[in-house]
Amino acid sequence: MSAVLDDPTARSGPLAPLRTRWRTWWDARHPRSDTLQLTQRNVYILPTRAGWVFALTLGVLLVASINYQLSLGYLLTFLLAGSGLVSMHVTHATLRGLSLHLRPPQPVFAGDAAVVECVLASTATRTRHGIGLRLAGPERPPHWSWTDVPAGGQSAMQLSFVAPRRGRLPLPHVVLETRFPLGLFRAWSEWRPQATVLAYPQPERPTPPLPPARAVGGEASTARSSEGGELEGIRAYRRGDPLKLVVWKKAARALDTGGELVSRDTRSAARQELWLDWAATGGLSPEARLSRLAAWVLAVEHGGAAWGLRLPGREWPPATGEAHRRAALEALALWA
Repeated sequence: MSAVLDDPTARSGPLAPLRTRWRTWWDARHPRSDTLQLTQRNVYILPTRAGWVFALTLGVLLVASINYQLSLGYLLTFLLAGSGLVSMHVTHATLRGLSLHLRPPQPVFAGDAAVVECVLASTATRTRHGIGLRLAGPERPPHWSWTDVPAGGQSAMQLSFVAPRRGRLPLPHVVLETRFPLGLFRAWSEWRPQATVLAYPQPERPTPPLPPARAVGGEASTARSSEGGELEGIRAYRRGDPLKLVVWKKAARALDTGGELVSRDTRSAARQELWLDWAATGGLSPEARLSRLAAWVLAVEHGGAAWGLRLPGREWPPATGEAHRRAALEALALWA
């Protein structure tokens, strides 16, 4: 049923109003929520193709038993029919009573796989076998992931989909299904998570060179750019400094003039700051600018320098750390 509801051809044609009303009723029956309790109200069951063949076979056996007055034929027919009815009850009970919980999805970059982690919990005293989950949608092939839920325990399932664009994206519907134990009936339910996943802009590859950094106020130092592109400076020599940090080119001058030795300041990058500015990406489309800024945000964290972000109408002051990086990427993801 969910495949029919997601069919893009259902959005046009003479039956479009009827399908729209049906979709509205279906969505109202399944409100968005990050938790779901499966009950008789939201678990559905129908015979499978094998189930219909099984029913047809029972009909043929019954007619043959009536025509030829076969007592063993009656026994076999009703024995198989009883097994089918028990199978229907077990199939429905496999889903009924399950509790589903969604773990918060982690942010991803556009074009990467976003993970939807579902936790299935059961309070029953028996193991629930053969439960399949997949993400609904006409653009996704019906790829099922199967699990068993232990008695009184839980099982975690991870489903994934490709984030098509940046921004805050709704999670696809999750379809649950089981055909346990005989495959004669298919019980299923649909779960509409309320949570969203944040998709950052896809970083530009290869990463373009970073804008130049500048020295800020504080302890006096002479900042320069090394051949490797890293920022470094010099400071007064301190007892215990490794000999490899001493600037020997200035040592002779310091001895002649009575000055002090100086050492390379490996922490000078912490006193440097640079701005990742929207204006520095001129000539690109808005999405390409966001992609370049995202690449810069990832690259600048490896340098250790304090950095800030400027977007039209808003500014994030220079800082460092994971929280600052996430705030900048979120700003790029939600920029409009």
